[in-house]
Amino acid sequence: MKFENIDFLIDGNGDIEIGRVGPIRCAATAANEDQQRAALVRRPNETFFQLLERLDGAIGKALEDAECRFRKF
Repeated sequence: MKFENIDFLIDGNGDIEIGRVGPIRCAATAANEDQQRAALVRRPNETFFQLLERLDGAIGKALEDAECRFRKF
């Protein structure tokens, strides 16, 4: 499976991070420029692959929402 939204974000100078965040054992974050686009906490029994799938979906939704807001102006 290709993670098209993760790929798009990274190609556009964005980044993702996966790992421990303070007391949270495993989180996934995505940002571009100066805006965080997604932040997820790994669910109990969730595989790493499933977390990446959710992150890809969350990035897609965030980018779609941002594009809709931009068109309103």
